[in-house]
Amino acid sequence: MALDKVANDILEGARQEAAKRIQEAEKERAKILQETDQRIDRLQKAEDKELQETLNRMRRQELSSAELESKKVILNARKEILNRTFAETLSELSALDPKQKSALYKKMLADGKKIIHHPKVFIPKGEADLLAGLRGCASLTETDMEPGLILESEDGAVRLDYRFKSILEGIWDRELKNVSNILFE
Repeated sequence: MALDKVANDILEGARQEAAKRIQEAEKERAKILQETDQRIDRLQKAEDKELQETLNRMRRQELSSAELESKKVILNARKEILNRTFAETLSELSALDPKQKSALYKKMLADGKKIIHHPKVFIPKGEADLLAGLRGCASLTETDMEPGLILESEDGAVRLDYRFKSILEGIWDRELKNVSNILFE
């Protein structure tokens, strides 16, 4: 029996040692699992943060791209309106009734004579009668040209372009900002 008691004591000691080691292993396992969970949580948070930053960056890029496209569409529409306004204004000037056009031509001629004292005058075909009774000019020549006048010195060295389109382009270039403000603001 003494041998049984010794065997039981050894067996009991082994069981206690095994239980102790299992308990330590369970603690180690729990610790490893907790550390793993914490690591996974940190990685997940880092991934979520990176994903959010990427999404925010993409939103900003898309918004910026959309704003740029919007501005481009608006600028193109404004340019089209300005071009149409220019063309309509030029068309209205070209379609002035003969009395108005004659008065305008005479004013242009008077202004031009301040620079070229005895000019050759070029006028669109069919409009020479608008300057009837012309005095102080070297010649009056009807030519195939846009509405308005061209004055030239007798030697051809000085030429003044008073065609409606040229005058309107000059005014347009100087006043484009003001015209744009009037039309779009």
